[in-house]
Amino acid sequence: MNDKPLVCVQVQSVYIESQSSPDEERYVFAYTVTIRNLGRSSVQLQGRYWLITNGHGRETEVQGEGVVGEQPHIAPGEEFQYTSGAVIETPLGTMQGHYEMVDLHGNAFQIDIPVFRLAVPTQIH
Repeated sequence: MNDKPLVCVQVQSVYIESQSSPDEERYVFAYTVTIRNLGRSSVQLQGRYWLITNGHGRETEVQGEGVVGEQPHIAPGEEFQYTSGAVIETPLGTMQGHYEMVDLHGNAFQIDIPVFRLAVPTQIH
């Protein structure tokens, strides 16, 4: 029987105008990540890796243990959601990366986080 972990990641980003200063090339975004365990056994998120790319192609790598200070265990059928933020120098950028996870038996695996946009909404007058 194949009991391979099945984890789904969804991300939504939003521009935080109140904390941004376009004149100083500071654009602040919040992103909410939902991690769903669609498998049959518990998993634990142990680490994260992000590649943040601004509109000029400048890349910033961020990695570390857990997310928002936690290394959550996610039971089958459950989800873990958190919100974090990123600051870039351009009104448009992207983020992508992966989570380092372990299953119930201590086997490590990686879950890719697909590319998502960090974009200041354009205003139509």
